[in-house]
Amino acid sequence: MTVEGHGEPDVRLQTPQVVDLAEDLARYVLQEHPERIEHTEGVAERAKLLTAAVPDAEAPLLVAAAWLHDIGYAETVRRTGFHPLDGALVLLEMGWPLEVASLVAHHSGARYVAAVRDLQDPLSAFPFVDGALSDAVTVADQTAGPHGVAMSISARMDDMLARHGDDSPNARAHERRRPYLLAAAARVAERLERAGIPADRQGIYAG
Repeated sequence: MTVEGHGEPDVRLQTPQVVDLAEDLARYVLQEHPERIEHTEGVAERAKLLTAAVPDAEAPLLVAAAWLHDIGYAETVRRTGFHPLDGALVLLEMGWPLEVASLVAHHSGARYVAAVRDLQDPLSAFPFVDGALSDAVTVADQTAGPHGVAMSISARMDDMLARHGDDSPNARAHERRRPYLLAAAARVAERLERAGIPADRQGIYAG
């Protein structure tokens, strides 16, 4: 499916109602994956705090993307076997805005793993916008563990490597992806600090 073939999005998806719609969809799609739902709930909770690090108008998109970021793990959504891309593809098929689908496609530095999996071309249909919103989606995901438990970003990366194994695409991409994840975390931490949320309340470097 190409981005060029995408029609006009539902006007409801341009309002704060997008968060409720995203939560409903995630719970429905992931209903057979309770651990994944627990993680998603944790990411959404983290995203609510991190709305302080994005412009007010982008806050609903941040929390919506947090709810939707892992829907690509569901068998009913599977297209390529790469969950960020699969989630983004099905969101476009359902009429969600390209901006939301792109946040899902690129969350947590997915482009680095896509390069290892030779999926750069299909992922390139979704534009990556490097900014406060993409940083916040990534940090929300990278500070919530498999069961939604808050984790520091370093603990989350260690856990990911342990779960996926040394020969996994995640591990092979880690040398290039790690600096991006840490840089995104630093930028979000700085934005939160400027918004009046001190380091001990951010949950980025202590989990």
